[in-house]
Amino acid sequence: MYPLYRQNRLRKNEDFQVVFKKGKSVANRQFVIYFLEKDDQQAFRAGMSVSKKIGNAVTRNRIRRFIKEAVRLRADEIKPACDFIIITRLPAVELDYAAFRDSLYHCMRKAKLFLS
Repeated sequence: MYPLYRQNRLRKNEDFQVVFKKGKSVANRQFVIYFLEKDDQQAFRAGMSVSKKIGNAVTRNRIRRFIKEAVRLRADEIKPACDFIIITRLPAVELDYAAFRDSLYHCMRKAKLFLS
């Protein structure tokens, strides 16, 4: 377990657009994940999008912290050669952290982002 380093984050709009245009997506009730396999990368990169429809700034930041922590806990199990974007849907706001994490991992398994 290690912190989600700067090298593991998608930040630029161009990077987001490449994943949206060339990648694939999977979804469940709480999340949509767009992902793109990249063979020339040593580490995965994760981006997140939490819309203003989700709630006020406090709620959105809480959701972002939940996502970062969930990804950080399983970072050593995530495929290194991929970029992915996690988009939060409104039903995720009502979940406690454990259910939130389980739902996110379910969606990540559907996207085959884990090594095993």
